[in-house]
Amino acid sequence: MSLLVMGTVALDDIETSKQARKNLLGGSGAHCAMSASLFTQVHLVGIVGEDFPKRHIALLRSKGVDLSSVEISQGRTFHWSGAYDAKDWNTAVTKQTELGVLEGYAPRITEAQKRLPYVFLANNTPDLQKAVLDQVRSPKLVGLDSMNLWITHMRKPLLGLLKRVDLFVANDREAQMLTGEQNLFSAARALRKMGPRLIVVKKGEHGVIFFCDEFCFSFPAFPVMRVLDPTGAGDTFAGGLMGYLAKTGRLTRANLKRACLYATVCASFNVEGFGPSRTAILSVKDVEARLKEFLVFIQPE
Repeated sequence: MSLLVMGTVALDDIETSKQARKNLLGGSGAHCAMSASLFTQVHLVGIVGEDFPKRHIALLRSKGVDLSSVEISQGRTFHWSGAYDAKDWNTAVTKQTELGVLEGYAPRITEAQKRLPYVFLANNTPDLQKAVLDQVRSPKLVGLDSMNLWITHMRKPLLGLLKRVDLFVANDREAQMLTGEQNLFSAARALRKMGPRLIVVKKGEHGVIFFCDEFCFSFPAFPVMRVLDPTGAGDTFAGGLMGYLAKTGRLTRANLKRACLYATVCASFNVEGFGPSRTAILSVKDVEARLKEFLVFIQPE
């Protein structure tokens, strides 16, 4: 089944201790759509400026992503510049943020997209996420992501959104900030009480925790030997998760475990290249091969 992904589509400048790259395809929506498209038809909702490179449009289309609801507006594309310290790949230091055409943006989706059964609201302001959710009619599964900025400055609208979604994806620090709980299983339980029935807590290089009323489980991360750029890894994880769930249409315990495994594998590819360069060339065959490696890694003899 098709998946509607709403999020930012951006241009990223990224620096690490060894390399620097500019004008990379970035944004929560773009990274999410790239991995989700491995499993299902993706419809992306977002906005870019007139400066947005045609090569990035071509890349998204080559992955089968429907761009009917990606608006091209006068002005500059949302631009983020950040840097990573080699000693801490989990935290990017933001050097500059230009909202550009995101200011004043009012998302609109097509009539056909309003009836899509699977929806993921990738990281963006709660107000913009709500604007898209308000247009969707009777979805089967709605997922939501957020970030520390919105937890701090837009907590009330974020809490309102949490009451309306089925699945919430947060990293460990966000889960702790939102709930006040340091223990991640306690934080996941507290997030469940805020509304979503399915909770996924990402722990970066330390894996993932899944929690719902009936069961919970945890997996480590895939052992990546050479990290080049972790930007978008969380969004790539979310795309793999939602893409697989949309493809299979089932929320059984086994299927949710499988979805988290696929999501973990997709994220492991993302960190091996700058921007989406590694995920851009991925095939389902590549993902399946690494999943087999991962299963050998985590299963007891």
